[in-house]
Amino acid sequence: MSEELLADRPRSWYSRLPDRLARLRQHPLAKVGPGLITGVADDDPSGIATYSQAGAQFGLNMLWAMPVSFPMMAVVQATCARIGRVTGRGLAANIKSTFPPVVLYVVVFSLLIANILNIAADVAAMGEVAELVTGFNRHLMTMLFVFGTLALQVFIPYHRYVSFLKWLTISLLAYAAVLFTVHVDWNQVALRTVWPAITPTSTYAAVVVGVFGTTISPYLFFWQASEEVEEMHAAPEARPLCEDSANAPRELNRIGWDTWSGMLYSNLTAFFIILATAVTLNVAGITQIDTAAQAASALRPLAGPFAALIFALGILGVGLIGVPVLAGSAGYALAEAMGWKFGLERAPNDARGFYGVIAISVLLALIIQYSPITPMNALFWSAVINGLLAVPLIAVILLLAADPKVMGPYRIGAISSWIGWITVALMGVAAVMMFVPA
Repeated sequence: MSEELLADRPRSWYSRLPDRLARLRQHPLAKVGPGLITGVADDDPSGIATYSQAGAQFGLNMLWAMPVSFPMMAVVQATCARIGRVTGRGLAANIKSTFPPVVLYVVVFSLLIANILNIAADVAAMGEVAELVTGFNRHLMTMLFVFGTLALQVFIPYHRYVSFLKWLTISLLAYAAVLFTVHVDWNQVALRTVWPAITPTSTYAAVVVGVFGTTISPYLFFWQASEEVEEMHAAPEARPLCEDSANAPRELNRIGWDTWSGMLYSNLTAFFIILATAVTLNVAGITQIDTAAQAASALRPLAGPFAALIFALGILGVGLIGVPVLAGSAGYALAEAMGWKFGLERAPNDARGFYGVIAISVLLALIIQYSPITPMNALFWSAVINGLLAVPLIAVILLLAADPKVMGPYRIGAISSWIGWITVALMGVAAVMMFVPA
């Protein structure tokens, strides 16, 4: 057959695959930075369980928490990203060089315990949801997710792995889709968002603590700072901004846009989860939700099987993001603290300690599935540790970001500083309220 005739023949799907992949790499979603992934990881399966419980127990009267928490979470995460990009080092490395060793060890040790318990709660939820969707045994599905996410982190280079994570962020749209399957009184939604009927009880306060603790979590601080370092290393000529003043305005603008948009995406999703469970479960009198999978199951008779299915698939999608972020943040923190080589772009043999922490974190979380510790107990204790750790850690982050010896001329501005310290104060109150008897 002549070359002209061959050229006119329709190309098969696999011959067009390189062109399609090239177009995907040029897609705007492929160009966003760590802010989007961090935002989506904030809505991990244990977070979905917390938001579902808030909506089921208090209905529309918990919606206000999301717009209030948005500027706080965005400022803290943008500050972490700024520290990483300006210094070229992650949070643990900066804490190590600036504060006494006891500060570093307490922070890293607490983070490791909280992350392992959080991973345990997340993979348990993913296994339950997978059983709900496929009918396969939950423990088998949990093992599949654990070893699958671990293999992706260890054996696939960061620049390829991160593209996979970015496309998974679309899974959060599932929670907005649920609202199209049920009736929503948007006038009441707007009213209760700005003027909630708050019941001043310790139970209400405990749920508020859970929502804020889930939204502003220490593991996200370490992850985003270190991912800025990873992104910098991935660019051949990139340097820390403290050594590259020419690119500083562009990079800092990019960090601001990336982080605030990522946090907005996360915050809106949490708002939709609270709203979806408020207009279904709360209205039906179902006020106790222990797991994200239970929320998906409860939606089936109220909003139909399609709503339950997309809610469940959203849990699986964000779980595949949240678990690697939890394990990766622990790896970054301990590796920087110990002075080990680290980075998801490195080969396993070149960063054994870093990948060892990731592997051990995930495998210990898997072992917890077969221990007397229930997923809800794991989630509770991770929330307690995160709640106690977040307050001093945010204070440390703000001190680092305002230190000219660390940041040079790129210290955070007055507005960000004020919002950050207000966050410390509110999270401090939340940490105290966590121990108020219900």
